[in-house]
Amino acid sequence: MSCHKKVYITTPIYYVNDIAHIGHAYTTIIADTLARYSRLTGLDTFFLTGTDEHGQKIEHSALARNKTPQEYADEISATFKNLWDDFDISYDKFIRTTDPEHKKGVQKAFSTMFGNGDIYKDVYKGHYCISCETFFPKSQLVDNEFCPDCGKATTIIEEESYFFRLSKYQDRLLAWYNDNENVILPKSKRNEVIRFVEGGLTDLSITRTSFDWGVKLPDNMNDPKHVMYVWLDALMNYVTALGYGDDEEKMDYWSARVHLIGKDILRFHAIYWPAFLMSLGLELPKHIAAHGWWTRDGEKMSKSKGNVVNPKEVADAYGLDNFRYFMLREVPFGGDGDFSQKALIDRINSDLGNDLGNLLNRLIGMSGKYFDGKVESINVEKYYKIELDKTDEHLNNLEPLIFNMQIHRYLEELWRPLSVANKAIDQYQPWNLMKEGKQEEAMALNGLIANILAKVSIMLSPVMPQITTKIADSLSFSIDNNSWQGMINDKNLLDTFVIEKIPPLFPRIEEKLLETPEVEKKKKIEPKKEKKSNSSTTTEDGVAFIGIDQFFQTSLKIGTVVQADEVPKSKKLLLLQVDVGEKENRQVVAGIKEWYSAEDMLSTQVCVVANLKPAKLMGYLSEGMLLAAKDSSGLSLIIPEAPKQNGTNIG
Repeated sequence: MSCHKKVYITTPIYYVNDIAHIGHAYTTIIADTLARYSRLTGLDTFFLTGTDEHGQKIEHSALARNKTPQEYADEISATFKNLWDDFDISYDKFIRTTDPEHKKGVQKAFSTMFGNGDIYKDVYKGHYCISCETFFPKSQLVDNEFCPDCGKATTIIEEESYFFRLSKYQDRLLAWYNDNENVILPKSKRNEVIRFVEGGLTDLSITRTSFDWGVKLPDNMNDPKHVMYVWLDALMNYVTALGYGDDEEKMDYWSARVHLIGKDILRFHAIYWPAFLMSLGLELPKHIAAHGWWTRDGEKMSKSKGNVVNPKEVADAYGLDNFRYFMLREVPFGGDGDFSQKALIDRINSDLGNDLGNLLNRLIGMSGKYFDGKVESINVEKYYKIELDKTDEHLNNLEPLIFNMQIHRYLEELWRPLSVANKAIDQYQPWNLMKEGKQEEAMALNGLIANILAKVSIMLSPVMPQITTKIADSLSFSIDNNSWQGMINDKNLLDTFVIEKIPPLFPRIEEKLLETPEVEKKKKIEPKKEKKSNSSTTTEDGVAFIGIDQFFQTSLKIGTVVQADEVPKSKKLLLLQVDVGEKENRQVVAGIKEWYSAEDMLSTQVCVVANLKPAKLMGYLSEGMLLAAKDSSGLSLIIPEAPKQNGTNIG
């Protein structure tokens, strides 16, 4: 994402069929971090979030609770807004699709597209998933009946409908993807979208007559029985929030923007939405960034399992800023993440407690013991220019990472100056400098540590705004655009100050602070039952033989590595996203780092064991295994002799 004077950042508007979960929190925290960083660096920023409140599913949910759809939408929408307020999310507008201004803008868009010849009336018959608010062709259904996205049974619907000429925009969409390689992030998702569009686009049904809870067609259409399809209604929020169709004074933000979404709604944002914009003659998105899903302790989250993560409970137990740091640091953007209390505790005790909090404690202790709390920066460059230059060099590398949605890397790089500071204390030993009468050098060392802490706090503030404010208060400065301009951009140092003693920021956590999910309790209580095999195994000369039926129970497939990252703190593991010809990429944790780098693996075709039970390695879910051979000369991956189509079966 390139820098502009104006920056427009959006979350998806969250559907009001249930309360907010960890996935909603993850998206919103990322967006809030980008918005805070943009404001910190002086960009004119507008941050939008809100709720999506129309559709048949909401109508049904309200009826089941003896409420009107509006009463039900009001209730659930308020839970989202209250949570974001509790989380101090710095949104500029919270939009609701039931807002009168939004409805007015959607009706204007419909009229414009109809006037352009892009909307026509016909009859639609097909399989409709109420849960996903989506029609699916029979070829995409599971067992000719079930939704390929959520797995629920679809309903055959035949009704009069208005259609949007999506097929008309197929070639323009492909040209747009090809001309803008960073428009969809991570880039592996762009390839998925291109393949889908190349497979052919059919016109899109955009109205319904079978329910009433939605935006009505414009009065001049004289067709009151139709309401607009929820995705046309919902996607338009990104421009109606800026006044489209009403008071359009904020529409100039539309020239600079990033849509943050979950990967499950990528198709709607990367295909339908730009096609709508093309029809309306509006500029296309600069970036659509799709993140992965979260599991809990290696298990898919669900109400029936009792293991859904409540973000408010986690933040209350462990601290909001600690939770924010964990979410953004734990998983590369685009990959699936796994939430566990152990992983969260490890991050708090290690990264935050040992590296950051302990450094501030050491500075408070040294300053108080040797200089009555006084800290000066006057001689820092004289004695510690090398360390200061290293710090500035690390900080100079940060901005491209955050604007390319590599926030885990941003935080990884931001921690390097902390290592410089901790190493400097161990190397130069201020206690010995004082014994040797080198007070000036010792004071300069204190100044070095204080300035590294200040610079890191400025750049960490978009992720951990509350904690970094406490650090800044202790160091007698404020985190804002002026301090960013002075200390980061111009590389200035702190003025002389007296450090304020504050309690430890990250008290060590020794045990889990939240109750164990019901699913884990059951696992501990119920002993595992041995599974009986229906296939026989024979042995001969000490060698175990299996039947051909057992061999064919193993699914081996050709796949291409589309994204590769190192697993932090691991000498052996790489985190790979592998396209094996399925709807979603497979995340594979491979112990091959000693022989292959992340760069080596990009675009490499590999052989994948595709039906292994998912397992968790160092907190990351692995959904397969690569085939390799190892002897005294090292390890070699088993790869196809010639390129093969992803998903090709082996055997």
